[in-house]
Amino acid sequence: MVDKAELVSKVLILEDSQECAQTIKSFCDANRLIGVKAQSEHVMGVLKSNVDLGGIFLSHSFGDGGAEPMALVRQIRQVRPELPIFLRCAADAPQLAETDHSLFSQAYTIEDIERLVPVIEETIFSLVYPNALVRGITEITRTALESQFKDMDVSSDAPYIVRDRIIYGELFTLIPLESNWCRGYMMLQTEERPLMSAVENDKTHIISSAVDFRDINHVLGEVTNLVWGAFKNRFISHEAPSGQLSQVPIIVNHLHRYISFGSEDPQLCFKHTLTDRSGAVAPLVIYQRFVFNLNWSPDKFKENEALVEDLFESGELELF
Repeated sequence: MVDKAELVSKVLILEDSQECAQTIKSFCDANRLIGVKAQSEHVMGVLKSNVDLGGIFLSHSFGDGGAEPMALVRQIRQVRPELPIFLRCAADAPQLAETDHSLFSQAYTIEDIERLVPVIEETIFSLVYPNALVRGITEITRTALESQFKDMDVSSDAPYIVRDRIIYGELFTLIPLESNWCRGYMMLQTEERPLMSAVENDKTHIISSAVDFRDINHVLGEVTNLVWGAFKNRFISHEAPSGQLSQVPIIVNHLHRYISFGSEDPQLCFKHTLTDRSGAVAPLVIYQRFVFNLNWSPDKFKENEALVEDLFESGELELF
């Protein structure tokens, strides 16, 4: 049986009733959801930003006095079609039109909010991630970052689940992961200016009199290679994936900072922040995402155990 990691997910709360908002907050606290709020005039701006989300809780009367609850749903669907929307209806509200049901994942009343539990498990937390995998990714990524950045402290937030497809920053790397239990990709995403500043201020191993974008590409590429290599050594056996390997197109829309892997599966996300100990360089934020869109069989997952003989041969162990 897989030791399941207890992950969380951020959800956008669009609610105009304080009483209902408190009930929704309690529900979120009990179901591994972190609620964030936005005023009605800022909703579209938030949804077009880099805020990563797992879903949206929307009140039937939010922002427009209940005149047309589905108008905002349609706008949200145009901007972030991948996010599940949970629509709160008043107990005495008229029945929604049949054609509107496809726009949201579940309608509910505040009195029966508990009916959302299985829906959330199906939409936001649909994939089980082994605890050893989640813990191990954090460890190997921190080690890789610490090896490539000098005099900078690395902190990692608690891993979480996202369903959006938004790209953070101007620079990202993409590398495939293949084994008998998973097939997909790892991404690292960051902003160019903070990374450039770290290179310019001698916080990396790059030696250059005129730093340009090629140098920061090299830094992020090297971190990606180190994490990928450690991931393979720790989690992927030397057995090749069995059967015929399928592929799906990856779509990147730079204008909208959007990337799609051809599946509706949620993504496992890690946020790493590098802080300069001297304070001379602005903090550098790196987002790391995993999408197992081609194969996901966590029941076959296991960490590779190093043999004692191998440790003797490599010199890592010696006889006492």
